[in-house]
Amino acid sequence: MDDDSTPTPLRGMKRFSLGALSGLLAGYAAIAVAELVSAAVRPESGPVIAVGGAAIDRTPPAVKDWAIRQFGTNDKLVLQLGILAVLTVLALVLGALSARWRLIGSLGVLAFGVVGALAATSRPDSTSITDALPSAVGAIVGACLLYYLIGRLGRTANVAGRATVPPGSVSEDSAAQALDDTAPVHDADGSGESGWDRRGFILAATAAAAASTGAGLAGRALNGSQGQNAVASRKDVVIPAPSSKAAPVPRGAALRIKDISPFMTPNNDFYRVDTALVVPKVDATSWKLRIHGKGVERELTVSFDDLLKMPLIERDITLTCVSNEVGGPYVGNARWIGVRLADLLKQCGVKPPSKGGPADQLVARSVDGMTIGSPVEDVMDGRDAMLALGMNGQPLPFEHGFPVRMLVPGLYGYVSACKWIQDIELTTFDAYDSYWVKRDWAQKAPIKTESRVDTPKPFARPKAGTVMVAGVAWAQHRGIDKVEIRVDDGPWEETRLATEDTRDTWRQWSYPWQATKGGHTLTVRATDRTGETQTEKRTPTIPDGASGWHSVVVTVD
Repeated sequence: MDDDSTPTPLRGMKRFSLGALSGLLAGYAAIAVAELVSAAVRPESGPVIAVGGAAIDRTPPAVKDWAIRQFGTNDKLVLQLGILAVLTVLALVLGALSARWRLIGSLGVLAFGVVGALAATSRPDSTSITDALPSAVGAIVGACLLYYLIGRLGRTANVAGRATVPPGSVSEDSAAQALDDTAPVHDADGSGESGWDRRGFILAATAAAAASTGAGLAGRALNGSQGQNAVASRKDVVIPAPSSKAAPVPRGAALRIKDISPFMTPNNDFYRVDTALVVPKVDATSWKLRIHGKGVERELTVSFDDLLKMPLIERDITLTCVSNEVGGPYVGNARWIGVRLADLLKQCGVKPPSKGGPADQLVARSVDGMTIGSPVEDVMDGRDAMLALGMNGQPLPFEHGFPVRMLVPGLYGYVSACKWIQDIELTTFDAYDSYWVKRDWAQKAPIKTESRVDTPKPFARPKAGTVMVAGVAWAQHRGIDKVEIRVDDGPWEETRLATEDTRDTWRQWSYPWQATKGGHTLTVRATDRTGETQTEKRTPTIPDGASGWHSVVVTVD
């Protein structure tokens, strides 16, 4: 018979709860250490960023589109928070399992380290096996910490002072012999109340939490400092006066109507849709762009300073994202300054297909591994396709592609607007599918004619009488000739169009509506300069942009 004074090992819900806490601390340590190690490799190699990027790459287009609609520009933050939430739950589960099977939890932590390492090395921008180090080192630290903390809980028991015999063991004596290294110990206060190393566990858990916090903060600080050279290089940029200036925005192009979209979209309000979980911060002093490939007679590599010395053009151009739903917010207008892309291609001896050139696709590559394919014919047909260096009188913001981005008027961004560009390859559409084309989006995507009601807002309650209805319409590189509005099922009425800036910019419109009491539906449609009126047929954004008429429902009091 056992001595009644033998300390009772920790068991039951208390043991599983402390095991779960141990798992949480181990997971925290793993992420924090990985953050610190990523500072020595590169920020994008951290497990949360790497797994998040891999998740984006493998997410079906429809799901991505849904995320953009639901969360807007916060979609990346939501994804990262979701990854952390999943990791938290898994850490709690592994810790609880470790309370019963000590080794299994630690092996589980190591397994997740392998997942993170594989995700980091499989990213398009990964160039070295060292990208696996943050996840690997973090997992090893987390696994060892979990194993140690569970050891402070003592061994499991089903009766006072006796080890539980795991299923499948030969005998109870064999189990006791195997668990000698985790024999229960008396409390530090000598009470023998629970038989687990309470003081040792508390001290170890506290030290682990503090060390992990320190490592995480240090990693964040170091990763943040890596972008300081890029920030300094942007502050030093002085963009020369363009050799071809944009004409002043004509009087009457910007209507003074409350709640209408401003004609020029401020940089801070300009939409951002991309796959980068961490905004690349590229040092302009070391940036290079290479132009090469099919039909390139003279390969060219240029620096940022080289571009600044070239003739610059300044143009007002409206950009639109293919993920923009009918009436959506992912469209904006800005004044851009940069180098005409066709001129650079001509320097390399490139000819468009209409003039015998062998390449019909230009593939732009970003520093984060993104690839975007554009028709060579469109880039070289005389439109103001450019490598942009500035936006609304400033060097490009980092979020919008500093130091250099590409844009082509009249094409959706996913086939034209490569941010953080570093490479241009001339090839064919038959030979290569770019990032989004591999995910079932169309190879070619000219922007569709669209219009939007900005005011009144949906479900607004205006007063009866004259209500100013207003919004914007766009058909980049074709221009807008007419915008019409319909109240309920009544006739189409022409609106008043604001003065056109250029055919590459949107146009504002307005209509003084004599509103009567009750519920009403306001519908808008536009006609472009080719005479084509936007279609009523609703289509989703996939594969080449949404179509349909935008309408809002209001109640007039």
